[in-house]
Amino acid sequence: MKPIATATPAALLMIVLMLSACSREKPPAEALRPARTVALRYDHAAETNRYVGTVQSRHEVDQAFRVGGKVAKRMVEVGQTVREGDVIAVLDDTDYRLAEEATRQQLAAALAQARQAESDRQRLAALKSDGSVSASDEEQAHSRALTTQAAAEAQSRQLELARNRLKYTVLYASRGGVVTSRKFEVGQVVAEGQPVVSIADDGEPEVVVDVPEDQLAAFKTARYKARLASDPDDAFDVDLREVSPQAAAQTRTYRARLKPTGVRHLPLGATATLVVEYPAGDTPVASIPAAAITQDNGQPALWMVHPQSPGTVGTVDLVRVVVHGYRNDQVLVSGPPPEALVISAGVQKMSPGLRVALQADARSATTKQATR
Repeated sequence: MKPIATATPAALLMIVLMLSACSREKPPAEALRPARTVALRYDHAAETNRYVGTVQSRHEVDQAFRVGGKVAKRMVEVGQTVREGDVIAVLDDTDYRLAEEATRQQLAAALAQARQAESDRQRLAALKSDGSVSASDEEQAHSRALTTQAAAEAQSRQLELARNRLKYTVLYASRGGVVTSRKFEVGQVVAEGQPVVSIADDGEPEVVVDVPEDQLAAFKTARYKARLASDPDDAFDVDLREVSPQAAAQTRTYRARLKPTGVRHLPLGATATLVVEYPAGDTPVASIPAAAITQDNGQPALWMVHPQSPGTVGTVDLVRVVVHGYRNDQVLVSGPPPEALVISAGVQKMSPGLRVALQADARSATTKQATR
């Protein structure tokens, strides 16, 4: 049997190299993370604040009976429009009619006594001239005449009061408007002065908001626009009419009332957003999506993109920024150079030096006015 030839070391090395060359594969291409970006465009933005308030009437009156009693009739419902002088409710007036009749009878008796006392005074005055009665008797008759006359006049005032109280059993609207609340029912006994209905004049609506103490000074010199929750696209101008001189005890805020410019109908009780625009600041700012903001050791920061060739690829780096304010889903910032690209979404997936595929954000980074 023929022996197998032994391979030389050089031949073995050549075989190993050939096998390793055949088994070597191409490394996969680096997968780029897609990143949505926005360019920073600076402008002088006007500072704005938003306050949520309600639409209220400038004139709202709580109506109450001037006497107490049992409600016999109710003439109004919530939401009903009334005119000045319309009857709102009527009390049972039986007791007041009896009181008025009793006072009338007392007045008649007082007048009779006054006439009798005056007749006695005149008779004694005539008898005094011929010495038939003493001077003291004549003085007493004169005093009784004055006393009974004063009692009759007082009783006349009592009758007038009784008649007024009888009239007060009918409650009339003191002004025209809309009934905004009703706090009584037929058969209920109400006290004197107890509010039973509220009437608001819907012809003079106002936007009412509460302003914090630290914003009050700037609030008084700003410009104002308002929007209703039912129609957020319709912004209208309002003027500051009144600011409460004293803060509320519980909230420590100051109530401000603003009236629409010109004639405008606003539904009472509607929710309104007041946009307060302050003069533009000296520092240019850029508006970016709120989702672009992250943190660097507790400080606000952005992931800035450094584009590479071609322009669809870049690397990211974390840079700190100064936040000047918030506008709904936008943030006003400054710091990075103008036209710098920043990551506008998915910032939690970024890391320093990461290569990304750039995608332009559909939202512009130009500064947006809050009143648009």
